[in-house]
Amino acid sequence: MTHTFGKAATIATLDIGSSKVSCVIARISKDKKINIIGYGYNASKGIKNGVITDIAQATLSVGNAVQDAEQMANETIDKVIISIGCDKIRSLQKSASIPLNKNRPIGDNELEKLYYKSTGKIDIGEYSLIHCIHNSFSLDKGELIKDPRNLFGEELSINILLGLVPEHICRNLNTVTENAHLEISGKVFNSYASGLACLVDDEKEMGATVVDMGGGSTSITTFHNGHPVYFASIPVGGANVTNDIAYGLSTSFSHAERLKTLHGWAFLNSQDNLDTINVYPVGEEDDSCIKQIPKSELINIIAPRIEETFEMVGRKLADIGLADNTSHRVVLTGGASQLSGIVDVAEMILDKHVRLGRPKNIANLPETLNNPAFSTALGMLLFGINYSELHPKKIIQKSPSKDGGLWNNINLWLKTLWG
Repeated sequence: MTHTFGKAATIATLDIGSSKVSCVIARISKDKKINIIGYGYNASKGIKNGVITDIAQATLSVGNAVQDAEQMANETIDKVIISIGCDKIRSLQKSASIPLNKNRPIGDNELEKLYYKSTGKIDIGEYSLIHCIHNSFSLDKGELIKDPRNLFGEELSINILLGLVPEHICRNLNTVTENAHLEISGKVFNSYASGLACLVDDEKEMGATVVDMGGGSTSITTFHNGHPVYFASIPVGGANVTNDIAYGLSTSFSHAERLKTLHGWAFLNSQDNLDTINVYPVGEEDDSCIKQIPKSELINIIAPRIEETFEMVGRKLADIGLADNTSHRVVLTGGASQLSGIVDVAEMILDKHVRLGRPKNIANLPETLNNPAFSTALGMLLFGINYSELHPKKIIQKSPSKDGGLWNNINLWLKTLWG
């Protein structure tokens, strides 16, 4: 089943995150140019680690963001593409093959047969299917190729990447959007959408991993040959750093967030022992109660959590054979990626070239949106008008095996991509 977003004159996206909810409305021209006509965002409530924890509060957060975007656009929306970002993202690789007439070149008929076979029946356990991406072909079990048409061979195979999340997470997101009087026209993993907004074509072709650092979790999408080949997530984000500061300095969460934004760094330097910062003890707002502490005390709280985050990212990359691939690029994006010094720490721990990713693939962005925190919301626009997926004709849902065998095949397949 393919989406038809590209035929719509207007597209709206809704990024339901743990720290903020964002809505972007765009008008699409006939040649697929994107013109942002409205946007709105506000702090999230009833959402933790990308998971709905309070339906009423989450619905209010969504409604407020949508209302602000509608007022700016002077237009009412009823359909949205929504993001999925939590610490339960999984991916699964499936493949299918068909025999060929070795005396006849591959044509559309052979591709249609292969697509039909690959999407005939898929077992996803107790998960919801978010993505079904046909990302590469191979001829006679040889090298990966993009377009096999007009080639000769004996067997044609295709690899499919499935993106999955637990079913209850989607059900709760569906309830919130329905309560906000919206229909879901598509779902996208946030790191996938962010990759579409931030990566250049060469990065997607040669191989790059997008690390989308949200408030409650960090999600990961690896691209190769122009397509996603791996989805994953880890259960840490910017909110963990804020919580560490609040508890470590005995201050309120709001003041901890302010300290992180104004004075936070991902690593310690010599000047931090000389500089001082003001800290309000929790429950105290009188200036007479201010404590002065060395800035190094704040950094010594932040740095271990950032290091832990990239160590966990590194383990995910190791799972698919990228730990020792120093040519593989990593792009950080998302609101939590804006911490000063974070790129340097990521490069040191991952031993890879790392850059900060801003949404660059949409022209004439409003200044407010030209920010890593809006990469997902903007990338969903690009997904909506440029990408389609053939979804399975039959999905089988049952309890997954206890030995975790559902996920074993993808790791083996991905390691073959990188040699």
